[in-house]
Amino acid sequence: MERYMLLTWMLLCLCSRPSVAQNPASEGVLNCCEGDVLFLLDSSGSVSSYEHSRMLTFLSELLLPFSLGEDQVRVGVLQVGTRPRLEFGFDTYSTQNGLQGALRSIKPLRGDTNTVEALRMAKDRVLRPGAADGTRPGLPRVLVWLTDGVKPGDVVGPMDELREEGVAVLVVSTGHGNYQVLRKVVSAPAEEHLYFVDIDDMRIITEDLRQAIIEIIRAERITVRDVSSTSATLQWRPVLSGIKGYYEIRFGPVPTGGAGGTGAGTGTSPSTGGGQYQRMVQPGDSSSAKLIGLKPDTTYIARLTPESNEQAFNTLTVSFTTKPEVLSPAVVTVSESGQTSVRVSWGPLQPQTVTSYYIEYAALPRGKVHAVTVDRRQNSTLLKNLQPDTTYLVTVSARHASGKERAMSVKVCTQEVTPALADLQLTTVGSDSVQVNWKGSDTGLRGYWLTWEGQQSSAQRSSLYLPPNSLSTRLTHLPPSARVCVSPIYKTARGEGLCCTAEFHSDALAYGYRS
Repeated sequence: MERYMLLTWMLLCLCSRPSVAQNPASEGVLNCCEGDVLFLLDSSGSVSSYEHSRMLTFLSELLLPFSLGEDQVRVGVLQVGTRPRLEFGFDTYSTQNGLQGALRSIKPLRGDTNTVEALRMAKDRVLRPGAADGTRPGLPRVLVWLTDGVKPGDVVGPMDELREEGVAVLVVSTGHGNYQVLRKVVSAPAEEHLYFVDIDDMRIITEDLRQAIIEIIRAERITVRDVSSTSATLQWRPVLSGIKGYYEIRFGPVPTGGAGGTGAGTGTSPSTGGGQYQRMVQPGDSSSAKLIGLKPDTTYIARLTPESNEQAFNTLTVSFTTKPEVLSPAVVTVSESGQTSVRVSWGPLQPQTVTSYYIEYAALPRGKVHAVTVDRRQNSTLLKNLQPDTTYLVTVSARHASGKERAMSVKVCTQEVTPALADLQLTTVGSDSVQVNWKGSDTGLRGYWLTWEGQQSSAQRSSLYLPPNSLSTRLTHLPPSARVCVSPIYKTARGEGLCCTAEFHSDALAYGYRS
C-alpha cells in the first residue's frame, strides 16, 4: 500500500511540473548545439511500469535545457518491445512544450526485448541522413540507449554498423549485468559514454550525460582525424556556408614546457611563446583541411578562424600529437609456403626514404646464412632452394637514405614432403575377403590410413590405422564391389593415396590400381 501511494505521489509530481519554464541554471546550454539525438528506450516486459516512468522523468529533465528546432537540437524516441515503435521522429517537436507533453504520454510496449530489430529501424530509417523523418546531413547523430541490461540480444554487430556510419552511441543501464557487451557497443571513450545507475538514482548522472551529449553535438567545434606521423586533417562545421567569407588556419608545434593555449584566441599564432607556425586559407564552403609536412611524434596546436564581414565567429582551437615515425620494415609476413620455397613480404613500402632491402635467411639452429638484396620499390621476395620441413629465421633489413637501418625477423617453416603411395594391389580371398598389399615411402612416414566402403550405401564405410612398417593386411566380410583406399600419413599432412575396387569371382585373381 505504501509503495502504491509513493508511486501515485511521484506521478502527480511529474504531471504537475511546469513544462515550459526554462531552468535559469541551464541557460548556458540553450543555444550550444546542433544535432539529432535518438533515445532508444527499453519498455519490454522486463521493465516495470515504475521503472518506465522513472526513465521518462529522467529524459524530461535531461532534455529540458536544450533549444529545439531545425537549426538546433532535434529529438526522437524509439521504444523497444516485441515490435519496436517510433514514438516520434526528429521532425515532430520543435518546442519544449510539445516535447515534454509527448514524453508524459508515452506508454510502455511490454513483450520481448527486441533491441536488434529496433536498431535495424534506427539504422535504416531514423538515423539515416536525408531519409523521411531521418537525420540532417552533415550534422552529428547520437543514439542514447536506456536499458535495464536484461537480455540485450546480439547488439554488438548492429551497434558496430551504426558507429561505423558516424553515429555516437551512449548507454545508460539501470541494471548491473552484461557489462562487457555494453562496453563494446558505446563510442570511445567508454568511461564518458557508459553509465550504470540504479533506477531511483538516475538524476545523479543527468548533468554528466547532458555534457557528454553536448560535447558531441556542440555547434562550434573542430576535430582532428587521420593523424599520421607527417599529416593530419582538421574538420569543422561549415559555419560560413551561405555567406561570404573564408577560414584562416594557423598551426605549429606546441613550445616545449607549455600547453600552447587551448582556449579561443586571436589566431595570430598557435603558441603563446610566438614560435614558428604555418598559415593557410580555405574557402568559405569548405569543412576540412589537410595539414602536411608535420614532424613525427610532435604535439601541434591549430586555430581556425572563420572570417566574414557579415557575422562574427569565435576562433576554434584544437591540439593533437602526430604519430611516431614508422620506419620500414614495421611488419613482416609469410605467404606461399611450399616444400622448397616461401614468400616473405614487408611494409610499409617507403621508396622515398629506403635505398634497398637486405634479406638474410638460415635454417635453424645453425644453418648456413644466405642473403639477397631487393630493390627499394619491392615489398616481397620469393626465397628458393630451401630444405623441406625446415624452420628458417628470416631477417629483413631496410637501409634508409638518412643512414638509419631497421631490421625485423620472423620464423618461417617450409612444408613437409609427402610422397604418394607407390603401388596398391588387391587379391580376392574367398567370396568376401581380400588381401591388400601396397608400397610406400619410408621418409617421414607416420603410418597408413586404410578405408573401405560399399558402393550401395555409405553406412558400410569403415576405416583402419596401420603402423608405418605395415605393407599389407587382409580385409574380411566386405560388401560386394567394395572400394578400398590406402593413404600414407606424415607428420603434417596425408599423402596422396590409391584406391581399388574389390571384385569377387569364383577363382582368386590378382589385380592392381584402378582409378
